[in-house]
Amino acid sequence: MMEKLVEAFAQHAAAQNDSIRQGDAKTGNKHAKKVNETFDKLCAHGNAGRDALAALLTHPRMDVRVKAAAFLLRHRTDDAKAVLQEAAQGQDLVSFAASEALKRWADGTWALDPG
Repeated sequence: MMEKLVEAFAQHAAAQNDSIRQGDAKTGNKHAKKVNETFDKLCAHGNAGRDALAALLTHPRMDVRVKAAAFLLRHRTDDAKAVLQEAAQGQDLVSFAASEALKRWADGTWALDPG
């Protein structure tokens, strides 16, 4: 069950970024909503769901790693920050998202998984 949710999270995160790159914000937003819904379903399993999502911190696609790391900052702080710091070195939209997640974490306004 959780493996399917993790797979769905990865698919929607990748599709969201692909849509945005293609200039299709409407489709991107639909996938973003699915990412959030999938995360909520994983969180319904407590920390086991969050631990399952942590498998995506080593996903082949940087954008999927960044999305998972952004959601896992509270639960897997060191691992998530490492992924985000690596990604933030670039110059693209994914790098910007990573640096924004790190800024929000540092300034105390991050709220993706309040616990």
